Amino acid sequence: MSRTPTYAAELRAALSRAMRGVDERELARVTEVLVARYRSVKPASSPILASGVHVAAYAAYRMPATHAALSRVLEAVADRGVAPRSLLDLGGGTGAAAWAAAGAFPSLESLTVLDQVEAALALGRDLLADAPSPALANATFRRAVAGAWPDDQADLVTVSYVLSELDEHQQDALVRDAMRRGRVVVVAEPGTPDGYGRVIRVRTALLAAGWTLLGPCPHEAECPLLHSDWCHFAARVSRSAEHRRIKGAELSYEDEKFSWVAGAAPGVLDSQVTQATPGRIIRHPLKRKGLVEFQVCRTDGTAGREVVSKKAGERYRKARDAEWGDTLP
Repeated sequence: MSRTPTYAAELRAALSRAMRGVDERELARVTEVLVARYRSVKPASSPILASGVHVAAYAAYRMPATHAALSRVLEAVADRGVAPRSLLDLGGGTGAAAWAAAGAFPSLESLTVLDQVEAALALGRDLLADAPSPALANATFRRAVAGAWPDDQADLVTVSYVLSELDEHQQDALVRDAMRRGRVVVVAEPGTPDGYGRVIRVRTALLAAGWTLLGPCPHEAECPLLHSDWCHFAARVSRSAEHRRIKGAELSYEDEKFSWVAGAAPGVLDSQVTQATPGRIIRHPLKRKGLVEFQVCRTDGTAGREVVSKKAGERYRKARDAEWGDTLP
């Protein structure tokens, strides 16, 4: 996987500026409420970001983690040769996907974030005051409601950490909306069994419509973990001092678990997209003296153990640097 600039430090600095003057005790209180809500698997009956302080708390505690996960996802999509000029983020809130996409795709010229909560969009705009790229600085944040999205079209459409707020009928409708508007669609969800289940539902819809999977799967057969486990990955997130105080945390980092799927519409990017990966690393590698052991999802639709020994030379050296979520060297 490529290691492009993710703008994580710039985003943390922007969030720190945006939180100045906001009561930290109130942020911590609301954060507890939001954490409990996001751990629930029930669809939301009303907007989760119900006030300005809810939006500020969400941005402070969730945006760095969402950004870290999406940066890894979009880097993997970029590694397949995808180079979008336009991004449309459905339900994008404060803009974590836009920040991640700007880091992953130097080709981007326009970014549009749609969401129903005006306070979230306003904060998203404020965070761009010192945006690290021209495309990000000129991103558009517009109010729109699911089911009544504008008829915008984009090379890349993202739907991240949104499906858990919807019932299955609404989820399916949102995915269809994304597929009608995008040449490539990326969906990311929390790396839980429930999040994985929603991603599998999206994967099934993409394949049924004749789309080509871009990741993380190296095949289009049934997921080999479907009946025994769940496919998810992790991104390391650095916590700022404010982040630690708001969450009542001590460690200077956390690991954000996520599940994802990406697909390209029929006939799209055929000349640009590279061949499928030789396999996807689906657990933390075990590194021992003279060998690296992986759990891998393979191109033949199976999953299991792969070992790269020191005798493999250059492949072994690459294996020592490989991480959970990367392609198999």
